[in-house]
Amino acid sequence: MVLQAQEGRLTTSAVRVLVTTAVPAERDAVAGAFPDGTTEVRLPAGTLLRTAGGYDLLAAGVGPALAAAGTATALTAAALEGRPYALVVSAGIAGGFQPEAPLGSLVVADEITAADLGAETAEGFVPVTGLGFGTVSHRPPNSLVRVIVAATGARPGTVLTVSTVTGTAPRAAALRVRHPQALAEAMEGFGVAEAAAAHGVPVLEIRAVSNAVGPRDRAAWRIGDALAALTAAFGKLAPALESWNPHDHR
Repeated sequence: MVLQAQEGRLTTSAVRVLVTTAVPAERDAVAGAFPDGTTEVRLPAGTLLRTAGGYDLLAAGVGPALAAAGTATALTAAALEGRPYALVVSAGIAGGFQPEAPLGSLVVADEITAADLGAETAEGFVPVTGLGFGTVSHRPPNSLVRVIVAATGARPGTVLTVSTVTGTAPRAAALRVRHPQALAEAMEGFGVAEAAAAHGVPVLEIRAVSNAVGPRDRAAWRIGDALAALTAAFGKLAPALESWNPHDHR
């Protein structure tokens, strides 16, 4: 967002932000950062929760396909209204690679990467780009990542998008070998980023770590703590974005 002079004072320009989560619990955690409450807006992809501050919150579903479809629907609807979004944020909880991303910590993506989009070969995994197709990563604007890190204390690094959540130590180790800068894995960021890129809108991904990437130990999960961290993050993120110029895509 940018500040503009109006009648001798500074006001926040009318910039809209779309926040896409997987499930309603994550969406509602984000909504908790906006004390003035929300109103419901119906879309084919689901129900948006609209805040007074220009944030629209959408629980699009689990996985990159639903995330992309829901995000694209919301972006298209906003464009047809003549009120396009200036930023798309993929948000929610995630698994964190240990010890770099401990439970309860925040991660902001400086790279959003599809970790399992490609082919398994006798020589190992080949990303789809190695097959001559598409892309496997998107980079949020560095200027925006810096703003979020400064405001929330989030750790910057790669956030992986997977269609199958990691549940074993060997797979976790293999992902770390292929993606040594990875801090977390989730299931929606790349889909959200693909939709945002198709509309020419910058993207951000922010995650609160609820569990460790590796063997599934439900007793050790801290979903409540992660959702609380997500609420706190957006309480700091929204004011911080007022200093960010959405046209600065560096």
